[in-house]
Amino acid sequence: MPAPTKAEFDRLRKLVAIEDVDARQSRRVDEVFTGNELTTIPIGTAEDVEKAFAKARAAQVSWAKRPVKERAAIFERFRDLVLRNRDFLMDVAQAETGKARSAAQEEIVDMVLNARYYAREAQSLLKQKQVQPLLPGVVKTVVNYQPKGVVGVISPWNYPMALSISDSIPALLAGNAVVVKPDSQTPYCTLANAELLYQAGLPREVFAVVPGQGSVVGTAIVENCDYLMFTGSTATGRGLAEHCGRRLIGFSAELGGKNPMIVTKGANLDVVAKAATRACFSNAGQLCISIERIYVDRSVADAFAAKFAENVKAMKLGTSYDFDADMGSLISEDQVKSVSRHVDDAVVKGAKVIAGGHARPDIGPTFFEPTVLTDVTDDMECGRNETFGPVVAIYPVDSIEEAIERANDTEYGLNASVWAGSKSEGEAIAARLHAGTVNVDEGYALTFGSTAAPMGGMKSSGVGRRHGAEGILKYTEPQTVSTARVLNLDPPFGLSPVLWQKLLTPLVETVQQLPGR
Repeated sequence: MPAPTKAEFDRLRKLVAIEDVDARQSRRVDEVFTGNELTTIPIGTAEDVEKAFAKARAAQVSWAKRPVKERAAIFERFRDLVLRNRDFLMDVAQAETGKARSAAQEEIVDMVLNARYYAREAQSLLKQKQVQPLLPGVVKTVVNYQPKGVVGVISPWNYPMALSISDSIPALLAGNAVVVKPDSQTPYCTLANAELLYQAGLPREVFAVVPGQGSVVGTAIVENCDYLMFTGSTATGRGLAEHCGRRLIGFSAELGGKNPMIVTKGANLDVVAKAATRACFSNAGQLCISIERIYVDRSVADAFAAKFAENVKAMKLGTSYDFDADMGSLISEDQVKSVSRHVDDAVVKGAKVIAGGHARPDIGPTFFEPTVLTDVTDDMECGRNETFGPVVAIYPVDSIEEAIERANDTEYGLNASVWAGSKSEGEAIAARLHAGTVNVDEGYALTFGSTAAPMGGMKSSGVGRRHGAEGILKYTEPQTVSTARVLNLDPPFGLSPVLWQKLLTPLVETVQQLPGR
């Protein structure tokens, strides 16, 4: 099966929120597997962003007035269109990112899960809620959830569909408009889904895609949006958070990770060794929640390392647009250089390579073998820094306490994985880990796929959460409305102001003694 055709890309190109598309300066978009040009993408400007926001603000007013049920129906239709067009969407994802088809399918599953969850739950999550008032029976207090306005989404190249579209779905369902800046390497992943959103009935003005440089288009989005959703590096996230702070707008971000896995002596090593290949090397390790550190009880560390290395060496790398390959390519030459630097630095300083360790230009220009290291120390570049590639280190530990301590000894806290002798032991370990998501007897997919539960990072791994109630309510402004049903707080029944003030605190104290207070 070949890559999508230029004609298919040209159709999507017309969906960018830029005027005079064909007259604009463009950037090449290459097929990562081969390095050959697929097509081009027009380069947006700050003025393009401002125009997109102006149209979005005008359209958002009427969009927010539409009943939630009516908005939700659009995303149910979008879900069906994604399933119907999943082969083409996976082709686009593979062409632009170089990922294996299994990783491309993860994006389809993610969008389908999010569209269904929020389409069905949005009405309940966003409905007006009556809460306990100051004086029961005398006052009624409710909370409304108003949309922020226009949300800016800056999405990355590693999961360009899931992290642009799935993050936009709850924002749109909450009544906001959205302006997206896709990564310059993967713009058509977003545009291919924008086409389906428009076909499902989403007004084009409330979801605008403006491709371009981060320093230009990204900056303009931050300067114009009412809330920012960002996925990317911790360093960039800090800068964007500072910018949002100066503007006093909300900010949510999923950032870097140096994610640990713990394997106890009671775990089934055959099962763990097989599952760890997915946990570490899905999307060639270019996944914020993939595993980069494995802490194994010393009594079984050698046995686990041997089994894991055997599984890793058996992994098939390939460029096929089908499910034949276990792992695909890295995204770019820069990424290959970065991964190579981490591995070479570790080896020079004494680490041992027990699987992989080399670039594979014989397969494609940016392929790198899935790599397993031992004897890694903190002075090595891959010791404490996120590699964001197919490299993982195994560390023997003398106890569960040591494993937990070392797993938590990092500035990051995004995801973790635990494999123990029993579910209860695994869950007990999980509760002590400083990570936003922890998977017991799995690597990362269970928590990421649990769309009813919040997902995000602790410490330097992020701010805010996606998924669950938090994932949609963050795009709203809670508004409290209290109504005096019987009387207000002026002195009632002819009481003097002085006497009323003396009675007020005892009255509040009495109310607090009522059942349910």
